[in-house]
Amino acid sequence: MEKNQPLIPGTIADYHYGDDGILYSYSKSILRTVENISENVALVKEITGGRRVPLLIYISNSPVPDKAARKFSTEQLPVIYTAMAMVSEKWLAKLIMNVLFKFQQPPIPMKSFTNDADAKDWLKQYV
Repeated sequence: MEKNQPLIPGTIADYHYGDDGILYSYSKSILRTVENISENVALVKEITGGRRVPLLIYISNSPVPDKAARKFSTEQLPVIYTAMAMVSEKWLAKLIMNVLFKFQQPPIPMKSFTNDADAKDWLKQYV
């Protein structure tokens, strides 16, 4: 993150929109619901001026959302993001991918990483 750039607070994550065209998300350990995902989508659109952008998300361990929230989240991903890179311990990203996309392919390119340098390099193709 660039120096002196404050985070934009959100309910399920805090954000920073980098000069590199990547949106950085610092996930919070909170249960995702259709309501707070909707609020988050509106916040992301506000931050990005309604443009679809690549997302680099620093994942935290949070409760598994219910089926409606998972479905809604999956539907909203391609509306606001071009691609998603998840930075976490390997098992956590794998768990999330398994929970969200057990029976279908992700709606946008997604990849998990254990460091953000590799994640940024991969996301550059989606800026």
